[in-house]
Amino acid sequence: MALQLPKPIAIYFAAEKADPETFGRCFAADAIVKDEGHTYIGLAAIKQWRTETQAKYVYTSEPFDSAQEKGKTIITSRLTGNFPGSPLDLRYFFTLDGDKIASLEIIV
Repeated sequence: MALQLPKPIAIYFAAEKADPETFGRCFAADAIVKDEGHTYIGLAAIKQWRTETQAKYVYTSEPFDSAQEKGKTIITSRLTGNFPGSPLDLRYFFTLDGDKIASLEIIV
């Protein structure tokens, strides 16, 4: 049975390999992303983060678990690619604002 994800989160995972403009459409204009010890605020910074990540790593992401906690949607996804420790399971903590992602924190 396929994992049923809220629409903005489904778009996020589907657009991970898309160009930064397409990827950025699932985020609110003032969204915040925290990943690998860095914080990215706003669409321009988030698109830059995505561009740099795509240049640095080749990977696939397969979400396999979903939970709700304190207003956040937590998705666990298996990442497999050319990065140290591959494969590994990451937890994505999404806060949604309507049909957009307001914040995302990615934790190992």
